[in-house]
Amino acid sequence: MKSWAFLLLLVEISGLASGCTTDDKEKEGFSYRGNTITDEELQEASEKIYQTDHNRAEESDIILNKQYFTSKTNGHEDNSPDLLFTYVNHEKLFSRPTYASFIKLLDNYQAHVRTEEKFTKEQIKEQDIFLQDIMKTEVMKELYKFLHSKNRYDTEAEFVEDLKKIWFGLYSRRKDVNDNDSSGFEHVFVGEIKNGKVSGFHNWIRFYLLEKQGVVDYFSHSYDGPWTSYPDVLGMQFSFDGFYKEVGSAFIGSSPEFEFGLYSLCFIARPGKVCHLKIGGHNLNIQTWEKSTDDNGKKYIASAYAVTP
Repeated sequence: MKSWAFLLLLVEISGLASGCTTDDKEKEGFSYRGNTITDEELQEASEKIYQTDHNRAEESDIILNKQYFTSKTNGHEDNSPDLLFTYVNHEKLFSRPTYASFIKLLDNYQAHVRTEEKFTKEQIKEQDIFLQDIMKTEVMKELYKFLHSKNRYDTEAEFVEDLKKIWFGLYSRRKDVNDNDSSGFEHVFVGEIKNGKVSGFHNWIRFYLLEKQGVVDYFSHSYDGPWTSYPDVLGMQFSFDGFYKEVGSAFIGSSPEFEFGLYSLCFIARPGKVCHLKIGGHNLNIQTWEKSTDDNGKKYIASAYAVTP
């Protein structure tokens, strides 16, 4: 009996030393730490995700007019008289389920920080529908398959729950104030106004829709990625509702699930750090930032974007 007790003690000590037990896995943010993910594995995973993005725009679906190139991003000068998007095949692209459910989320937020965000039951349902739609795509299935293989998630349901929390969970961008005026999704995909400047706003669909309405004004670009097909990456200067964005990088022509998936991958694997990926044979760096709440210590996405020189 003593030998059995000794063996059980060794097993218990081993479990404590590894940082997790059967019933209580150590977590980073909301996601399981699991096994180490190397840069090489991230590059391989991102290439697979890129190859499975069947909803991305084809070359004929989008025509850009990039116009003025600048190396000075703080000039606040509108050097491009025409629209950035000359043409988008919106009837084809925006009728697809993930595009349609993504677009429905864009008007659920107040642009100015310090304005508390509150979701209605209908808006929460729209979040769930979007997550359901993207999880039906090969992009997100490939992402979950990879993260599951690295012991970050046990089930797909757990993965989806995590995505909803880190992206749609509300928090305050001000210290010592609990006004829940922001979220990762709002910052990255919708855009915010903070201290008289545009903050976030890294999505081409949002840009296109607001440019058509005259709310967004394209000024210039400071970076044009090496990709000859979509998705591409563009570093832009523009105004949103009269407020200036000095450098705003965005994928162009990518599907909602592709952007959502890559940013999620990097936040889970490299939270608050530069994440080294590869898509279409070219290197791509994604920077994520994390927001920790004081009340529960949980981590949310503060920002995520493609790094441009």
